[in-house]
Amino acid sequence: MSRFWSDLAHSLKPYVPGEQPKITNLVKLNTNENPFPPSPKAVAAMQAATGDDLRLYPDPTCSNLRQALADYNGLSIDQVFVGNGSDEVLAHAFQALLKQDDKLLFPDTTYGFYPVYGDLFGIDYRQVALKDDLSIDVADYLGNNGGVILANPNAPTGLLLSLDEIRRLVEGNPDRVVIIDEAYIDFGGQSAVALIPQYDNLLVIQTTSKSRSLAGLRVGMAFGQAHLIDGLERVKNSFNPYPLSREALAGAAAAVADVEYFDMTRQAIIELREWLATELANMGFTMTDSKTNFVFVEHQAMGAADIAAGLRQQGVIVRHLTSNTRTQNRLRISIGTQAECQALLTALNTIL
Repeated sequence: MSRFWSDLAHSLKPYVPGEQPKITNLVKLNTNENPFPPSPKAVAAMQAATGDDLRLYPDPTCSNLRQALADYNGLSIDQVFVGNGSDEVLAHAFQALLKQDDKLLFPDTTYGFYPVYGDLFGIDYRQVALKDDLSIDVADYLGNNGGVILANPNAPTGLLLSLDEIRRLVEGNPDRVVIIDEAYIDFGGQSAVALIPQYDNLLVIQTTSKSRSLAGLRVGMAFGQAHLIDGLERVKNSFNPYPLSREALAGAAAAVADVEYFDMTRQAIIELREWLATELANMGFTMTDSKTNFVFVEHQAMGAADIAAGLRQQGVIVRHLTSNTRTQNRLRISIGTQAECQALLTALNTIL
């Protein structure tokens, strides 16, 4: 009963995740899940971790996984933090690093959790308008602020900022934390993790959900100099000292170590994305230059709502983001398997 809610609970506008339909015979291209299965080595590691030891708490320091991530990224273990999905890692970062006197800055069209967390944690923020071409102008984020958080590549636009632009952003805010949310970086960008040794105000957040096919495992990570990681640890250990299960720790570490499988599957998705973009352009769609595992499209003659409804009738689900007037006539379409992408094109051909 809502009469028992706090004022905060009444005021919140929660994040709305993508639909997870109960019907199984659908072509599901709405939540940017990886079409390939997890690394077989990750699955084997999770199976091996499922035994009598589940009666014991997992390692609260997550040392094996953190060391695997440190080794992969050329960092030390004290520069790595892990949590229950990148959403939880983001939440800890908002609480530990972004609650400052001035306003937090992020784009007006980006990951929907940023304003939700701002409201939840009582952080004053300002949403900065994208340019007319939906790109981010770094100049808009320099100067007085309480911190900056950017998704790179941005979502839902799929557009990428270069590493030089990230460097410019970090150097332009020397007294505030800059967070780069790299959920999609492995599909066409260069990670800002390479800059961490040079800048004490940079935190980079990533996830195993997209490029490592582990969305169901819920493992996220952050990289930064040790003093930033210590801040996250203080919040985490005041909230939940055991954020990851034994299976999650084992599976994620094995997935990180299986570089060959990781490179093979992400390259396949990049190639599928470029092929699908060409096919969609031939059907009258325009789109951004996506560097993610999705395309963000608009049709020249038919509205996004009608296309999404027509696709659903044919068993294909895509994401129509209606909350933003700037993008409400666009669709975000995840890159599926070759067969799933072909089913999308066949359905679109019927509709159009």
